[in-house]
Amino acid sequence: MKAIVYRRTGGPDVLELTDRPDPEPEPGEVLVRLAVAGVNPTDWKSRRGDGSGGPPPAGWQVPGQDGAGVVEAVGTGVDGALVGERVWLWEAAWQRPWGTAAEYTAVPVRQVQPLGAASFDLGACLGIPFLTAHRCLTVGETMPRHLHAGALTDRTVLVQGGAGAVGNAAIQLARWADATVIATVSSPEKAQLAMAAGATHVIDYRRQDVVAETRKIARAGVDTVVEVSAAHNAGVDSQVLARYGAVAMYADDGGAEVTVPVRANMPPNARWQFVLVYTVPPAAKAQAVTDVAAAVADGAVRVGGEAGLPLHRYALAEAAAAHRAVEESAVGKVLITTAAQ
Repeated sequence: MKAIVYRRTGGPDVLELTDRPDPEPEPGEVLVRLAVAGVNPTDWKSRRGDGSGGPPPAGWQVPGQDGAGVVEAVGTGVDGALVGERVWLWEAAWQRPWGTAAEYTAVPVRQVQPLGAASFDLGACLGIPFLTAHRCLTVGETMPRHLHAGALTDRTVLVQGGAGAVGNAAIQLARWADATVIATVSSPEKAQLAMAAGATHVIDYRRQDVVAETRKIARAGVDTVVEVSAAHNAGVDSQVLARYGAVAMYADDGGAEVTVPVRANMPPNARWQFVLVYTVPPAAKAQAVTDVAAAVADGAVRVGGEAGLPLHRYALAEAAAAHRAVEESAVGKVLITTAAQ
C-alpha cells in the first residue's frame, strides 16, 4: 500500500510517500481501506516532536488520527458482518504507528463507527474536533453529560473562535441540542462562517466589546465557554460566566500560561476545565461517540463552506503541504484523499 511515513521528527519535509505492506488487523481490530483522512493540529505537533529530530517511538510513524473508509477485514473476536461497512474512525495514531495518511490502517474496533449514507468527507472531519467539542459542552456543572436534540434548551454557550474546526463542531453540536450559541471571530469573513455553522449571535472581537455584547445577549451570563485561547481570553471569560459556569480549554496557546482572576470566579463557583480528547475518561468518550453518531444520523452535522467549514483537499503525495496548511492555520478543514472514491 501507499502510505506517508516519517522516521524522524521535524518539519513537513520529513514526510515521505512510501510503499509498505498492508497492516494486519490484530485481535479486536479492523482493517479499514481509507478514502479520506483528516489533518488535525496534533498531527503536525506530533510530527514536529520535541525539536530534537529523534525518531518516533516505533522508529516510524504514519501520521493522522481521523479518517473514513470501508472495513476490509477483521481480526479475531470481531464480528465479520462489519466487512464492507462504511465507517469513520478516530485516534488511529494515538500511541500507535498506524495513522490515517495511508491507503489502509488498522484500529481497535471500538474506534470505528458506522457512517451510513453520510459522505467520507464528513466522516474524516468528525473524530478529534467533534469529540473535543462534545467534551467541552458537557463538563460544566449545569450541562448534561449526554447531548441530543433539546438537551441544551435554555443554555447559552460562548464559542471563542467560532471559525475553527473545534469551534465549528461546538456550534453545530450545541445548536443541534437547542442552545443559544454566541461565537467570537476575528473578521467579517469568519463571521460568515460562524453564522453558516449555525451560531445564533456572532461577535467580532476586533471591532466589538465581547463582554458588553455577550451580556446584552445573556444577561445572567453563559453556561459554558468553549475556549481556544485561554491565555488571551481568561479575563473576558471570567466576566461573562453565569453561576456554576465552566470554561473548557482545549488548545494550549503555544505553551502559554493562563492567569485566572480568582475573585471574579468565586461568586459564580466557576469551573475551569482542561480538555485533551485523547485522555478523556473512557465513559465520557464513549458517550461522545454515541452522541456525535446520533447527530450525524439526524442530519444535524455538515461540512463544507455552506456549513462554515471550507474543505481544503490534498492528494496523499501532498501530505507535507497538507500539514503545512494546518500548521499555518488554514481556515476550514484540511483533508487528504487517500484512495479513489
